[in-house]
Amino acid sequence: MAVNKRFSKSLYKQVYEGYRLAIAAGDLRRGQRVPSTRVLAAELGISRMPVLGAYAQLLAEGYFESRVGSGTTVSTSLPRRGATPQTQGTPLKIPGLNRRKLSKRCGVLPSAEGFYGRRDVRPFVVSQIAFEHFPLRIWNSLVTRHSRSASAQSLDYGDPLGSRDLREVIAVYLRTARSVRCEAQQIVVTSGSQQGLEVATRVLLDPGERVWMEEPGYSFARSIFAMSDCPIVPVPVDAEGMDVASGVKMCPDGRAALVTPSHQYPLGVTMSASRRLQLLDWAERHRSWIIEDDYDSEYRFEGMPIASLQGLDRNGRVLYVGTFSKVLFPSLRLGYAVLPEDLVERFLAVRFAMDISPPTLHQLVLADFIREGHFSRHIRRMRAVYAERRNALMESLREELGTGVEVSGGETGLHLALLLNTASDRRVADRAARQNLTVTPLSPLYAGKAARQGFVLGFGSTPAREMPAAAHRLRILLRSTR
Repeated sequence: MAVNKRFSKSLYKQVYEGYRLAIAAGDLRRGQRVPSTRVLAAELGISRMPVLGAYAQLLAEGYFESRVGSGTTVSTSLPRRGATPQTQGTPLKIPGLNRRKLSKRCGVLPSAEGFYGRRDVRPFVVSQIAFEHFPLRIWNSLVTRHSRSASAQSLDYGDPLGSRDLREVIAVYLRTARSVRCEAQQIVVTSGSQQGLEVATRVLLDPGERVWMEEPGYSFARSIFAMSDCPIVPVPVDAEGMDVASGVKMCPDGRAALVTPSHQYPLGVTMSASRRLQLLDWAERHRSWIIEDDYDSEYRFEGMPIASLQGLDRNGRVLYVGTFSKVLFPSLRLGYAVLPEDLVERFLAVRFAMDISPPTLHQLVLADFIREGHFSRHIRRMRAVYAERRNALMESLREELGTGVEVSGGETGLHLALLLNTASDRRVADRAARQNLTVTPLSPLYAGKAARQGFVLGFGSTPAREMPAAAHRLRILLRSTR
């Protein structure tokens, strides 16, 4: 054992952790005698006091035991274990773990490189935003204001539904900007839209009940349904959105349908009025539910904003889920769900069991950010920024790949789909990642057999001036991978 007198961690803590980790690793076995406090202090060249404190803690936690005349030893009540060094790169094997069943139930986790990693420096990352344009000075001043005025009462749990102030301003915003029919008491603040989807699944679905989902669709949502043992019914998507007639043929009695009608993920199409009415009619006739994920519809670049599906619902069959991750920033982890009134109590019970209530401070900050007009001004500014980046990407793709290139869904949101007929999108994506370029392959987003090859290209985080070079690199990759 060694200690570092210049290290910020106390000497007592270094001695304590040194022994604890050695025992956990099997380097010190049960019954093995350790030096007396006086001897160890002398060996380490330190005062005896930190060693006495460390030994006392190890005795209290059951790592050591001491008997009169026998000195101090590693506790004999600890389980037998030996040092089992892992070969570097070899995964830990857990006996009895059915990995096939686990992967089906939990879905596929994003890799560190693919989802986190170097997202800030790569063109075409999906769901990435222009962080450099966020009004941090204004946001920080609001955070400071609420931090300085915090009371002792504010340290307690908050409202399980979320801050009343925030829910009221969200309700006003949704009624005016998204044509959502709601009041504050129908809104539950969530930790992003992902939690909204998870709670909705637990409230609406029992294991074994089938769920319509867009094909191709959002893979993280498939993971949520898999964790609840709810089979997916992959309903094809065409230029009008989810093909409701196909869904009725495949599974007329589906318990719920998850849709992204304003900007379908990943193809980017907008669900037509006819399909919306068909879907609402199906839900009413079969007493089924519709979960509307409205994840990035604030940014529309052609025509008037598309109203929500929920605004057409007259029978209380639609749950509307939204998030602030795209319009503000993802680490805020604030979203919301707008519920039919008879579902609020059940939704709240599940939400309360998960985490009692959302954190309060940023809810209060966000309420002021919206109420004082900063939110609407930020959206207007960002709509112009993203329109410029989207136009630069569209033009660059045409110049590099020709006028016959098939692009889907560039009218709204922060991504579009580039559809291909030849190249393997997975192989191209793998090669692109090694060259610091992120293109999300389309084919893995199909639950069944992939009908199309292509890429989902995000343009939110890439400046317009960088689009031509990025599109040129993509063309070279496509040509060399055929």
